[in-house]
Amino acid sequence: MKRALITGITGQDGSYLAKLLLHKGYEVFGITREIKPEKSGYERLAWHGIENLVNLIEGSIEDLSTLIRIIDETCPDEVYNLASYSSVGSSWRQPILTGHVTGLGAVNILEAIRNSNSGVRFYQASSSEMFGLVKLPIQAEDTPFHPRSPYAAAKLYAHSMTVNYRESFGMFACSGILFNHESPLRGIEFVTRKVTDAVARIKLGQQNEVKLGNIDVRRDWGHAKDYVEAMWLMLQQENPEDYVIATGRSTTVREMCQIAFSYVGLNSDDHIVIDPQLYRPADVDMMMGDPVKAKKKLGWEAKISLEEMICEMIDYDLERVSKKLT
Repeated sequence: MKRALITGITGQDGSYLAKLLLHKGYEVFGITREIKPEKSGYERLAWHGIENLVNLIEGSIEDLSTLIRIIDETCPDEVYNLASYSSVGSSWRQPILTGHVTGLGAVNILEAIRNSNSGVRFYQASSSEMFGLVKLPIQAEDTPFHPRSPYAAAKLYAHSMTVNYRESFGMFACSGILFNHESPLRGIEFVTRKVTDAVARIKLGQQNEVKLGNIDVRRDWGHAKDYVEAMWLMLQQENPEDYVIATGRSTTVREMCQIAFSYVGLNSDDHIVIDPQLYRPADVDMMMGDPVKAKKKLGWEAKISLEEMICEMIDYDLERVSKKLT
């Protein structure tokens, strides 16, 4: 039985990945900042029905000594670093914390693995936000990086250090440069979930509008369920490499809103209010990934469409909001 250690296991990606690995017969360990007395308190794990099937360990990726101990105790075959301070908008308000967790946290894990003198395979969750101020209409593995937020800069540091540890110490360390990926378990602070939650509340008469910033930016949106499969595939290869994981389709926030509102029979123009306060200090106008390498070498491609994903998220939010009203 293979063993996997996941940081950020209680998040969206962590819970989807844990479910995938359990299905493949892995023993799964996950790091969390605190152990809750009731396993059902881990909402995302509980939603998947796996809260009692994973082994949770208290710790933080900011603490190197703890990571060394955890790796020594769990002896994982694979380590997936999905933990980060992951809100782009919030990273402007807490840039130093973002750097410590998202950037240095990844290096702590790399050091802990190197210290173990084992053949652990390491996956780093990199981000399309690293491309930032793009000069090409589609972004691939060799596209230059130009981060436009503290979050993106911290991710780029972690990504670069992963490459350095691979090249300097011969570690099996790779990064997935993931474009936006969503699900019903996405945090409410992210625009897709903010919209689907608002659509549900508007449909159920709980509010009448949703405030958004720049709705003309374009993003490449996929489903987290598809993307965690790509993470696993990267660690099954003979050699460690970095891969762009994306759908190859770009959609504006405005168009995403139209899909969401039309699903429940509403006109998005009647309910969207543009709030200048929600504009970022420096935004990324256009993002679209080139998944050719992932398809060729991993045999991976996105299966769930944007429309299917948005409808799934709205159904989830309609049910959730309805339960609170009864």
